[in-house]
Amino acid sequence: MSVPEQIPALDREFDPSKVGHRLRAERERLGIGLRELARRVGVSPSLVSQIELDRVNPSVSTLYAIVTELGMTMSDVFGERGRERVVQRGDGLAESPDTRRVINLASGVRWERLARESDGDVEFLYVVYPVGAESCPEDALTTHGGREYGYVSSGTLGVQVGFEEYELGSGGSIAFDSSSPRRLWTIGDEPVHAIWVVIGREPDARTAVTASAPPPGLE
Repeated sequence: MSVPEQIPALDREFDPSKVGHRLRAERERLGIGLRELARRVGVSPSLVSQIELDRVNPSVSTLYAIVTELGMTMSDVFGERGRERVVQRGDGLAESPDTRRVINLASGVRWERLARESDGDVEFLYVVYPVGAESCPEDALTTHGGREYGYVSSGTLGVQVGFEEYELGSGGSIAFDSSSPRRLWTIGDEPVHAIWVVIGREPDARTAVTASAPPPGLE
């Protein structure tokens, strides 16, 4: 299997995540106020508003926190392409770099969905971490349900899982339980390009209750 080519112009100007409207629509469907979501996630209401308007790209950790609180999957966040476009292209099961669904995150982190169709149980991603990028601060490691598998095709990626730290160079790989607190970051002066798979990332069970009976008075 050939390794995806590196994405050019990593220092490009701001490119919006284009996922804000999906996050906002789900928040409103659940009857959760913007301020209440911000409180649960631990960020300012202004930041949530800017993310929903695609004026600010969320960090990896903030996006995961919002998605978890809303009971969404990453497939929900990436969204679906129009059926007409799929039929017209006629490419069947294959996907190409110029048509993949993309999410741009803070610090230039980029996720591309490698699967043509969404899958609520599996996230199959091509990820890019520019120089100096990280998934979360050192004192705010993230967790969620499921299990993760990663393969680094170029660059050097730092991975902390619990109290253990690993340095993955080109060709390095790792697998771990996603419920363990973890953090990813770029090491050195070369961007990291990697293939990442998450299986069984679970939404927040609390939100399933909220969806069926939204609590009144949330602002």
